[in-house]
Amino acid sequence: MNILTADNIQKSYGDFKALKDISLSIPEGSIFGLLGPNGAGKTTFIRIITQIIAADQGSIFMNNEPLNIKHIQEIGYLPEERGLYKKMKVGEHLLYLAQLKGLSKSESLDRIKMWFRKFEIAGWWGKKVEDLSKGMQQKIQFIATVLHNPRLIILDEPFSGFDPINVNIIKDEILNLAVEGSTIIFSTHRMESVEELCDHIALINKSEMILEGSKKQIKENNKSNTFDVEHKFVIDEIDEGFEIQSRNELEDGFYRTSIKIVNGRGPNELLKSLIEKVEVHSFVEKIPSMNEIFISTVQGGENE
Repeated sequence: MNILTADNIQKSYGDFKALKDISLSIPEGSIFGLLGPNGAGKTTFIRIITQIIAADQGSIFMNNEPLNIKHIQEIGYLPEERGLYKKMKVGEHLLYLAQLKGLSKSESLDRIKMWFRKFEIAGWWGKKVEDLSKGMQQKIQFIATVLHNPRLIILDEPFSGFDPINVNIIKDEILNLAVEGSTIIFSTHRMESVEELCDHIALINKSEMILEGSKKQIKENNKSNTFDVEHKFVIDEIDEGFEIQSRNELEDGFYRTSIKIVNGRGPNELLKSLIEKVEVHSFVEKIPSMNEIFISTVQGGENE
């Protein structure tokens, strides 16, 4: 089941088309990576989902209903541009934001205290926002985003301003939120985070959707049928149907050779061929990283 479906979304600012016929489906309970270079249209799409702006054409459905104002209470949004009131005290600020999302004062206090215990920040309650570091402010805004237990959480570059330790803390919380039933749209340039967290992705480039689907299937579709082989002794020749892409000499007479299978031959045939020639120690298919897929797909689009 999909929690959100977009159908042929278009948005223009004057003569500039920010989004061109964007269609995608976000499975319920997924961590959905919304990817693309700067200026691709990701933030415009997010602002349409959060009803900050309206699409010129197309439709969005949430929980099989046309997106409407009542869905705002079911969404938590962490924008890339932070928006805390700097003169307010942290505890009062979070209490105010929680009540805006429909929580009672007592429920708000309980949830804020729970998150303060979880992040070990009890001493921040009476501090002014402006006295916190960028990373500390980011933690507070993350709490504000998820306090009301939204069904759909939208995180736009959530790791900006965090050191590696706090990045891992927030990653763990994102995974916990998904386990507890939230669906998360995760917009980022950090491909290593996409590898770790996302199970579905959509890639927008130049205002158009150029890739969408499960991360597993996208990796499968972008494989090059190439294998990395670690072996002892040099491969002097290769049988027909196989092509050596690269060779690196390692220590103690070992080599790592990258070999591509062509002409419809299979990995078992390659392995059998190699065993007859060298001493094979490892044989691993090269699976493209999300960073490699991102770069090749975007650059491919730019060359068209």
